[in-house]
Amino acid sequence: MATSSTPSSAPLDIVIFGGVGDLSVRKLLPALYMAHLHNNLPEETRIHALGRQSWDRAAFLHFIQEKVRGFIGEKAYTDEAWATFVRRLTYVRVDATEAASFLDLKAEMQPGSDRVYYLATAPSLFVGICANLQAAGLIDERARVVLEKPLGHDLASARQINNDVAQYFEEHQVFRIDHYLGKETVQNLMVLRFGNSIFEPLWRSPQIKSIQITVAESVGVGSRAGFYDGTGAMRDMVQNHLLQLLCIVAMEPPVSLDPDAVRDEKLKVLRSLRPMTVADVAKDTVRGQYTAGASGGEAAVGYLQEENIPEDSSTETFVALKAHINNWRWANVPIFLRTGKRMAARQSEIVIEFAELPFTIFNDSAHKSVNRLLIRLQPEEHIQLQMMAKEPGSGMKLRPVKLDLDLQTAFTGRRAEAYERLLIDVIKGRLTHFMRRDELEAAWAWVEPIIDGWQQLGEKPKAYTAGSWGPAASSALMAREGSSWVEES
Repeated sequence: MATSSTPSSAPLDIVIFGGVGDLSVRKLLPALYMAHLHNNLPEETRIHALGRQSWDRAAFLHFIQEKVRGFIGEKAYTDEAWATFVRRLTYVRVDATEAASFLDLKAEMQPGSDRVYYLATAPSLFVGICANLQAAGLIDERARVVLEKPLGHDLASARQINNDVAQYFEEHQVFRIDHYLGKETVQNLMVLRFGNSIFEPLWRSPQIKSIQITVAESVGVGSRAGFYDGTGAMRDMVQNHLLQLLCIVAMEPPVSLDPDAVRDEKLKVLRSLRPMTVADVAKDTVRGQYTAGASGGEAAVGYLQEENIPEDSSTETFVALKAHINNWRWANVPIFLRTGKRMAARQSEIVIEFAELPFTIFNDSAHKSVNRLLIRLQPEEHIQLQMMAKEPGSGMKLRPVKLDLDLQTAFTGRRAEAYERLLIDVIKGRLTHFMRRDELEAAWAWVEPIIDGWQQLGEKPKAYTAGSWGPAASSALMAREGSSWVEES
């Protein structure tokens, strides 16, 4: 498959293992529809959804119409675009564990095509899928494979997955997807940092007092209960999404936008994270588990009352922790990470809190002078710079005000969703926003001692009410550093 600078003229086959599963229905097929609608797919593109159901084409198209159609916005849907999109689709009955069924897939592939294999399955199936693709003659130097998380349960299993896939695909053919890296605001964070001269002199200790990164969800575990109880918030969110956001916030300027130049700098951040001892884990981390409460104006059951959750489960649905990066730029700057389910709001944001004034000439004690840069990722996307200003009237009463860049009004064009953007990157061979093998393993190397520390301490997660901002201990964690979580609705 050609690089983005040398577009391929070959046909394209996109193969989705787990093609009728939840991820494919909610995210992948709607994203590919949008790419089709906006002419971002090569003309000769076919999309093969794989599953174990014995469906003919009519049954498959009925399923697609019933399930996928609802995840496409009304403004984007047209009968004509949908009709031309479904002509690209095929359904192939493939059992990932049966090599013979891969010959049916081979029969559907276009001659001489570029191939993208999306593995939206359990990681335990990855090596078998790759082996059967190879045996069927479906892997060549132009093929690419997309690996959906979770990529491992710990460092050893992550390395095993990497080793297994590396038997069949070179590293430049492997796209480890983290949909947070496809968000427009996350990608814009690099431009904010490296495309503007005003922030770089301030983007360091001691000008920055603290950093906080929050990824809060208002939903519970829902249909993912069986998976989630064996995973928890640390593995599900911190090890990938939050650490990737931290890398972009804290990395040094890369020498170029070359994928390896960017990922080299992210890797340095991960390797510079101060390892946590058991004592550090006890002092600087908080685990929580939601109890019954209210969410979105409706009653919500506690985690232990969710379907398919053991009544004695000690799985965390909330994590807050304080981290440190051992380098000159970030020495003595505490970094607070927080994520949880059944929180007060669905909210993902990065807050850069700048240092306080060494001395103030103003006597107004009602508001402490606080300068913050707030980067909101969801539900809306905007960037705010909080400054102090004088209130109108006599005297010198201060009030915080915000300079607000609303990205949705600043740029009126269409904003592609994360999966659409990342799938286009895969097709065009852009690796920048995908994790490299050593990044994944470095993240696990830092996270694993924290999980082990929790097991050694043997403490149950702290209870927090559904619809709140988590256990009180997470606020105390911040208060010890003279900070507080920014919780704006």
